[in-house]
Amino acid sequence: MEVTLISFFSAIIIFMTVYSIIKVLIIAYKRKEITLRKFIVLVASSILVGLFVASVLPFGYQKVFEVIW
Repeated sequence: MEVTLISFFSAIIIFMTVYSIIKVLIIAYKRKEITLRKFIVLVASSILVGLFVASVLPFGYQKVFEVIW
C-alpha cells in the first residue's frame, strides 16, 4: 500500500516536471531558438523518459522498503 501511494505521488511530480519542460520548449520554439525537428525530438524524449521513470519507480521503492523492513 505504501509503495503504491508513494509511486503515485512521485509520478504526479514527474508528470508535472515533464509538463513544465514541454511548456519551456514551446516558448523556445515560438522564439525560434530551436528548430521544429529539435522541438519534436526533445518533447518526445522528455515524455518517454518521464513515462519510463514513472513505470520503474514502484520497483525501486519496493526494493527500498524491503531493505528498511
